[in-house]
Amino acid sequence: MEKKCFKCERVKPLTEFYKHKQMKDGHVNKCKECNLTDVYKHRLKNIEKIRNYDKKRGNRHKKGYIKDYRERFPKKYKAHCLVNNAIRDKKLFKDACVICGNTETVRAHHDDYDRPLNIKWLCAAHHKQWHEKNGEALNQS
Repeated sequence: MEKKCFKCERVKPLTEFYKHKQMKDGHVNKCKECNLTDVYKHRLKNIEKIRNYDKKRGNRHKKGYIKDYRERFPKKYKAHCLVNNAIRDKKLFKDACVICGNTETVRAHHDDYDRPLNIKWLCAAHHKQWHEKNGEALNQS
């Protein structure tokens, strides 16, 4: 199924439009590309206001959280860095979730932090479910 973006006026597949329950066809009338462009322009135009809002809303970690996390879980931190560096260096590529095939919110999951590049890709929902069922991975400290 296809839809025409009201902004760029191009006809695109429905996967190129964000979902929106209240719209007749269940998708926003502006394509993802146009939407992202508008969001970016708005952020640039209102950067100080947005920064102040972000500071006030208070869902940031307390000072020292990251340093403490890295000290408590050095293997975990090292494994995350190795995966991110391998992706950056194009030695490792993101893949679809091994459970549902989702490609948008995939995360590298470690069963054992002593084998940092031995990962499986899980979407955010299945990654959370895995940890709820199985707890933390091996050798995280």
